[in-house]
Amino acid sequence: MSKYKLKTKSGAKKRFKLTATGKIKAGVAGKRHRLISHNSKYIRQQRGTAVLSEADARIVKSYMPYAK
Repeated sequence: MSKYKLKTKSGAKKRFKLTATGKIKAGVAGKRHRLISHNSKYIRQQRGTAVLSEADARIVKSYMPYAK
């Protein structure tokens, strides 16, 4: 048992959620500005959240050490 607690990155806890199976959910990129130059199909497909790839999820999980 370690004597020290690790800090969670506060930016990560605001942006990412853990699913019940342990995958990382995140908001889809590309929905903040410059939407006039994108077509309707692109904007529609960027709604909601997406599950991160394994490589990205490994990095994000290191930012949130106690999210199991």
